Amino acid sequence: MTRKKIIIFFVLLNLFLILCPAVFSLSKYGSTGNEVKKIQTKLKNWGYYKGSVDGIFGTQTFNAVKSFQKKNGLNVDGIVGEKTLAALGINSIGNSNTSNNNTDLNLLSKLVNAEARGEPYTGMVAVAATVLNRVSNSKFPNSVAGVIYQPGAYTCVQDGQINLTASAQSKKAAQDALNGWDPTSGCIYYFNPNTATNSWIWSRPQVVTIGKHIFCK
Repeated sequence: MTRKKIIIFFVLLNLFLILCPAVFSLSKYGSTGNEVKKIQTKLKNWGYYKGSVDGIFGTQTFNAVKSFQKKNGLNVDGIVGEKTLAALGINSIGNSNTSNNNTDLNLLSKLVNAEARGEPYTGMVAVAATVLNRVSNSKFPNSVAGVIYQPGAYTCVQDGQINLTASAQSKKAAQDALNGWDPTSGCIYYFNPNTATNSWIWSRPQVVTIGKHIFCK
């Protein structure tokens, strides 16, 4: 490469960085702004963050991010990059609704794969549907990521199975649920009666049994 081409390359690169900073944006210690507020709000709602939602990425926010990352199998560096933003259910600046929809589908597919692999196909769709029913319920977080990563909600998050690659069937089941198929008729809970250890779940109104799972409200 000639000296002239090298100069032109770096000039174009600098212009790109100036015009498109959002592509490289991430929130870290010392950052401020609306994205930090969104991060703090998510972490506060899920019990990781106890401070004020002030848009300032300080020590408490840093420690909360690290706790969230550690709990969810992410790189524990306290920096909110694309993967951590996706796990939080937050669009980075410049991302489209299509990107958000793809994130929901991918995460929901992993949940189905971890919680319902080996179940009949209708049962896989049913598990995905309960997540979406929670998103619509005011008692739960209002995003797919919020519901799935709510502390204590799913054992697959605690044991790391949420990070396994989703099967093609899991993705299809998640998409069917996103398209509106709900075999549970509005249920928000499910359990396996052969392995359930929480007596409380038995008190919930039972609606339908699909495969090994009982779905209830």
